[in-house]
Amino acid sequence: MTQKLDVITIGRSSVDLYGAQVGGRLEDMRSFNKYVGGSPTNMAVGTARLGLRSALITRVGDEHMGRFIREQLAAEGVDVRGVVTDPGRLTALVLLGIRDQRQFPLIFYRENCADMALSEDDIDPDFIAEARCVVATGTHLSHPRTEAAVLKALRLARTNGARTALDIDYRPNLWGLSGHGDGENRFIASDKVTARLQSTLPLFDLIVGTEEEFHIAGGSTDTVSALRRVREITDAVLVCKRGPMGAAAFTGAIPDTLDEGLSGPGFPIEVFNVLGAGDGFMSGLLKGWLDGEDWPVALKYANACGALAVSRHGCAPAYPSWQELTFLLERGVRNPALRFDRELEQIHWSTNRKGDWPVMRVFAFDHRRQMEALADELGVGHERIGTFKQLCLDAALKVAAGRSGHGILCDGRLGPEALCRAAGQGLWIGRPVEVPGSRPLALEIGPDFGSDLAEWPAEHVVKVLCFYHPDDDETTKQAQEETVTRLADAARANGLEFLLEIIPSKVAPVGDDTTARVIQRFYDIGVFPDWWKLEPMTSPQAWALACEVIQRNDPYTRGIVVLGLEAEIADLRASFAEAARFNLVKGFAVGRSIFAAPARKWLSGEIGDAEAVEDMAGTYAGLCAAWDDARREAQTRGKP
Repeated sequence: MTQKLDVITIGRSSVDLYGAQVGGRLEDMRSFNKYVGGSPTNMAVGTARLGLRSALITRVGDEHMGRFIREQLAAEGVDVRGVVTDPGRLTALVLLGIRDQRQFPLIFYRENCADMALSEDDIDPDFIAEARCVVATGTHLSHPRTEAAVLKALRLARTNGARTALDIDYRPNLWGLSGHGDGENRFIASDKVTARLQSTLPLFDLIVGTEEEFHIAGGSTDTVSALRRVREITDAVLVCKRGPMGAAAFTGAIPDTLDEGLSGPGFPIEVFNVLGAGDGFMSGLLKGWLDGEDWPVALKYANACGALAVSRHGCAPAYPSWQELTFLLERGVRNPALRFDRELEQIHWSTNRKGDWPVMRVFAFDHRRQMEALADELGVGHERIGTFKQLCLDAALKVAAGRSGHGILCDGRLGPEALCRAAGQGLWIGRPVEVPGSRPLALEIGPDFGSDLAEWPAEHVVKVLCFYHPDDDETTKQAQEETVTRLADAARANGLEFLLEIIPSKVAPVGDDTTARVIQRFYDIGVFPDWWKLEPMTSPQAWALACEVIQRNDPYTRGIVVLGLEAEIADLRASFAEAARFNLVKGFAVGRSIFAAPARKWLSGEIGDAEAVEDMAGTYAGLCAAWDDARREAQTRGKP
């Protein structure tokens, strides 16, 4: 059969809670960042990012953390059919910290955890048959039940002619050799562990470990002796990781020194965090091995992935995409502190974003000034606005009906209840921060942007409207550019996507190149929005120039949405027809054209909730259909 998967990893799966503060004790950490973790889970993510079709076999709890792992894996493109939900056990947790370049304290919370309940019954022969390679890790050889599951998977793989690999991944306290507070310890000699590992070594085609890990596998603290003992047991390729000295691969007899092994080029970088570096290394190695590269090339991939991993916070989130890896290999290291290389970090961010939005049909009801003015005109309290925004959400959800490609723009000042209800509904969610109508740009969030955005859910996109024109005076330009730059940096620091809306026509007359000039200026000052929101342009040349400047500066951009400016439906259809000719334009974000008339009637008591929802849903659905029609027509004609 044609194999559907390149690699299946099997074993540990946890939620990593990483101390956000660097340079102190774990006892003194004030906050934590949440990532997926566990060596096999990390490798599943790392290989998926490099373009391999990866899957994971593990167990997670039937609770929020288990769902988090499953959702994150799916978002990374990892096949989760082998992730079993255990109704009786909790998902494993790990608390980690970065104290300095040598100390990385961590605590494993794994008492009767879900992944250690993995059993032979969880290994589906048909699933294993889909893979070219099965990868095991050492921890799941430490218990008879999990060992039986791993051995079943390995034997099935070998029967199928698939490759097998072992990451020794030795953690003494996970073998019961030391206490909970000793999670950082990487080596304790144990004849029992050595014997258990050696009993499985003949089942592998590739075995990877640090020098200390080969010490436990070979039963000697002399690395060459340990490797030779392992070689007596198995013909597998042995890859010994040597930290800053790279790695050495041995395909045959073990020579007298590690330097005589096959090697790949290293990368002189600053070490920030070693936790998870080995899983990043293994991901790159598997990519090269399974792609049929020779060992020096595979080791080059592995070393580069390891270098990127040790330069960033977290484990799996630090691993590179294939685009990022090839960029680093072609360009080389410019700043040894890779996390401060803005060009590299931009590629890392933009090629590892979660989710896919090829179509954007957005109902925008983030308006504040207009709704407050309408309420004042009608003599209605502002508290009614929040209720109406929930009706707007109802209309959006009715049209979306659980399908992808729909979204909302909603504010947190007048519409917090709608924002909360929208969470987890599958909608794209944008949230504005500007003071409505402000110029120079002012924000409704406080002066410490990062602190305020730290409270936002991960699925919220930071949206800001800037009335900016290339011919602005220098004082206005500087003020607005500084605010947008600080906001974009704060959004990125908090892991939030950023949408920049620009409307130059409200400032001064515009020509075909005006919007393109504004866009280029923001790229020039280092602002790389995930999304652009642009006013409708009737000139094909204006659209072509805007799209060209975005693609030239940021080939990985999410794209553009077209705003409405309270246009008549017929005018919106015309603007859609023009915009849909360009692939970079993903859809629309329209508001007042949908809600203005129903809002007036509802606030004045002329219609009830159901009528308002029905009215807005009808208009919104019509606009969705109009966009889809425009895109189909453009595809028929051929798009630029």
